[in-house]
Amino acid sequence: MEECIRDQNEKDFCNCTYSCNRKGKCCDCLHYHREMGQLPACFFPDDIEKTYDRSIERFIQVYQERGRWW
Repeated sequence: MEECIRDQNEKDFCNCTYSCNRKGKCCDCLHYHREMGQLPACFFPDDIEKTYDRSIERFIQVYQERGRWW
């Protein structure tokens, strides 16, 4: 298994504005949100991420409205 490159992940991919110990640790973040029935912040545009609505339904709604934004 590859080593987590937390600093690089935070710099390049993580747009999460919530403070937690999973920031930049994508594998931990993904597992956490999956258990909650959500997607991580990096799946959302910045303005939507700030609402903390990480639901799959919100992702689908935004994707249908905006298309692929990343």
